[in-house]
Amino acid sequence: MSKISVLFVCLGNICRSPAAEAIFINLLEKKGLTDDFIVDSAGTGSWHIGKKADSRMRNAAEIRDIQILSRARQISDKDFEDFNYIITMDNSNYENVIHLKKKKSLSEFALIRKLQDFRSIFKDEEVPDPYFGGDEGFNYVLDILEDSVGGFLENIS
Repeated sequence: MSKISVLFVCLGNICRSPAAEAIFINLLEKKGLTDDFIVDSAGTGSWHIGKKADSRMRNAAEIRDIQILSRARQISDKDFEDFNYIITMDNSNYENVIHLKKKKSLSEFALIRKLQDFRSIFKDEEVPDPYFGGDEGFNYVLDILEDSVGGFLENIS
């Protein structure tokens, strides 16, 4: 059986998408599905390449026993060939990913979706960017991500 590959994408790859990646990995571990998936995250921007996730997001996640270990990277042309699913955090990043794909006539392999298409509890149509807010914003984003990432896993498994 080939592995299912999932790439979570936000703007800078230091808050939402690395948290979504870590939450998804955590869910896979709990369900014994880790060996069936390849999971990563990326940003549409290049500002934070190589940096750890925002310390506020790492701290908020750690309280929930979720470890965010990834380093920021920018989405690449190869990602459209390597990933079954490219999951975006908001409408702007969705449009950026679609634009990149069309501009470069990239592979039709990756299915590009908005994470909030898989929400069940929260009404938010986008995962808000907590970067310029306080600690409560990071906790709220984790709540949203746990809901939507769980819905995504249910949808594909």
